[in-house]
Amino acid sequence: MTWDWNAVSAFMPHFWDGLLVTLQILVLGSLISFVLGLVWALLMRVPSRWVTWPVGVVTEFVRNTPLLVQLFFLFYVLPEWGVSASALTTGVIGIGLHYSTYTMQVYRAGIEAVPAGQWEAATALNLPLGRTWTAVILPQAVHRVVPALGNYVISMLKDTPLLMAITVLEMLGEARLFSQQNFQFTEPLTVIGVAFVIVSYLASLALRALERRLAH
Repeated sequence: MTWDWNAVSAFMPHFWDGLLVTLQILVLGSLISFVLGLVWALLMRVPSRWVTWPVGVVTEFVRNTPLLVQLFFLFYVLPEWGVSASALTTGVIGIGLHYSTYTMQVYRAGIEAVPAGQWEAATALNLPLGRTWTAVILPQAVHRVVPALGNYVISMLKDTPLLMAITVLEMLGEARLFSQQNFQFTEPLTVIGVAFVIVSYLASLALRALERRLAH
């Protein structure tokens, strides 16, 4: 076996297209998972079983079924019921929804870790409930859970190739298509492997920088 730099050169335009799609999935999926995870966590604190029970059932179901099954359901089953979207949109929603059930647990742990004295101080100051959450509780909770949230971002990055199953051409999808068309597998797949390592490393560096910034 010999390494073919011409194959690498020919693959690079496809690689950049796939990288852009991967980063879109990662950024938008992360935003959905962070926002929706916080919504789940707050709903689970509502003092009513009419709210917490259905939220708990939905999040447990999503967390305990494979992401690939959920993607197939969203992309192939929902259109039969008149609900459809592009493959990329479906993939972003699917991966964001799936990981929101994990970030929910992270937020819940962060909220529970806020000292009871903070709640008592807010009550003593007669702060409205909304103000208590936005000015006292959530800033402290989010500060505590940034490392765990960052780990899920990296996990989400490594799950983006699953979207290839619903025709999304992210990095691995582009590599697979190029390899099948040109019968050259080593070079594109190696490039993709190195790219995942580099992007994961850069994400880790960004996470550490954010942690240091929040610590000051």
